[in-house]
Amino acid sequence: MQWTLVIPLKPLVRAKSRLAPAAGDALRPGLALAFAQDTVAAATACAAVRDVVVVTDDARAGHELAALGAVVVPDTPQAGLNAALAHGETVVRATRPRAPLAALNADLPSLRPTELARVLTAAAAFPRAFLPDAAGIGTTLLSAAPGTELLPAFGAASRARHRASGAAELPLDGVGSVRQDVDTGDDLRAALALGVGPYTAKAAAGLLLVD
Repeated sequence: MQWTLVIPLKPLVRAKSRLAPAAGDALRPGLALAFAQDTVAAATACAAVRDVVVVTDDARAGHELAALGAVVVPDTPQAGLNAALAHGETVVRATRPRAPLAALNADLPSLRPTELARVLTAAAAFPRAFLPDAAGIGTTLLSAAPGTELLPAFGAASRARHRASGAAELPLDGVGSVRQDVDTGDDLRAALALGVGPYTAKAAAGLLLVD
C-alpha cells in the first residue's frame, strides 16, 4: 500500500510557541521550519509513501518544502490543525478517492523512513489507526484506509480522543523517531538524543536550551 501523507504546518511566526522559553523567539521560526524539512525529507524517502501533501499558508515554508518534493496546498479553512487536515484530505481524495491517507505531525525531526514504513504497514491492517506520541498523551500519526474518513482529533489529549473515535492504537516498539514530536525544550533534547536530520542539526547547532 502506497500512502499519501498530509502534514499541516502553521505559519512559522506562530509555530512552536511552547519552544520559545527554551530556545527564544528569534530562533523558534527557523527551528519550526527545520523540523518540517526533516519530517518531509524522511517521509518522501519512505518506501511506503507515494506522496506528501503539506497544508500551509506560510510562503517561505511552502517554497522550502516543495523543493523537497512535497505538494503544497493553501490552508483555505484557516481554522486550526484539524480543519487543515480535513481540507488536505478533501484535496487528495478529489482526484484519488481511494487513496490511503495518514496525517503526520510536522515536528518529527528525528524521523527515520524505515520506522515510518513499519508504522504505516501496521496501520494498513485497520480502517483507522493512530500512533501515540512519546509522552503518551498526544498523537503523531493518524491513518485512514481507502474509503475511510480520517476524522482527525489532534490537540491536547488527542490519544484519548482518537481512541474514543474508534481508531486502533498501534502498540509498536522501536519506532521512537515517529513518536518524538517537539513542542518543548525537553522534547528537543530528546529528539537530539535520538539523532535529528540535517536541517534541525544545522538550526540547533550551538543552541543552548534554557531549562
